[in-house]
Amino acid sequence: MIDLPALLALTSAVLFALSIQVQSLGLDLVDFRSGTLINISATTLMYWLLSPFFIESSYWFTEATLLFALVGLFRPALSLNLAVAGVKLLGPTLTSGLAATAPVFAAVFAIVLLDENITFPIAIGTIGVVAGILVMTAKPSGGMPRGWPLWAMLLPLGAAFFRAIGYPVTMIGFKELPDPFFAGLVSYSVSLVVALCLFKIQRLEFVKFSCGYAWFALAGMINGISIYSLNTALKFGQLLTVAPIVACSPLFTIIIGWLFLKREIITWHIVLSISLVVSGIIVVVTQS
Repeated sequence: MIDLPALLALTSAVLFALSIQVQSLGLDLVDFRSGTLINISATTLMYWLLSPFFIESSYWFTEATLLFALVGLFRPALSLNLAVAGVKLLGPTLTSGLAATAPVFAAVFAIVLLDENITFPIAIGTIGVVAGILVMTAKPSGGMPRGWPLWAMLLPLGAAFFRAIGYPVTMIGFKELPDPFFAGLVSYSVSLVVALCLFKIQRLEFVKFSCGYAWFALAGMINGISIYSLNTALKFGQLLTVAPIVACSPLFTIIIGWLFLKREIITWHIVLSISLVVSGIIVVVTQS
C-alpha cells in the first residue's frame, strides 16, 4: 500500500509534467522570459490569496523564513527560466529528462557538504544518468543532425542544479517551522521579486495581448499545487523516498504529450534516454 509521502510525491510529479506541457503551449505564442514571469506571478498570487487560511503572523519572525527566502533567490525564478528556455530549444520531454537529474545533484551536495560516503549504488546510478545524457546527445538514426545545439543541455541541467539546492534548505527550515504552504509562499514571493528585477534589467516588454500568457498563468497555478504537494511530502517523508518518485515526472511528460496533446513522438531513442536517466536517479536516491 502506497504511503502518504509517496502519494504526494507522485501527485507532484504528475502536476509538474502537466505544467511542462502547458508551458509548451504558451511558448508557441509568447517569449519564454515574459511567460516565466507570468508563471511565477500566477503562483505567488494564488499563494497570497489563500494565505489567510493557512499561515499565522508569527511565522514571519522565525529563522525558517530566512531559509525559505534563500530558496526563493534561485528557485523558481532562476531554475524556471532555465527550464523554460530548455523547453524552447529541446522540447518538453528532453528538458524534463535532463531536469530530472536534480536528485543526483542533491546526492552530490550530501557527499561534499555532509561527508557522506560514495557507495556502489551511487556510482552505478551516476553512470546510468551519464549514459542517458550521452544517448540524448547522439545523432538520430539515418545521419540526421540534432535540431538543437549541444550547449542547450546546460539549461535544464542548470535548472536541476538550482532546484536541488532547495531541497535540503527547505527541509532544514521545516525543523523549526514545518509548514509546506508557508515555505512555498515565502520562496515564490522572493522569487517573484528576483524575476521582476531580471525582467527590468533585460529591458523586456510584454506583448500587448496574447492568450499565450493564459497558458503560462495556468502552468503557474499547477506549479503551485505541485510545490505544495512536494513540500508536504518532504515534511512527512524522507528525501531519499520522495526524490525518486518526483524524478519520474519525465515519464508523465511523455504520456501527457503523446496521449492528450499529440505533441510528442515516441521513439526508441527517447524511451531509452529517459529510461536511463530516470533509472540512474532511482538507483542513486534509493541506495541501500
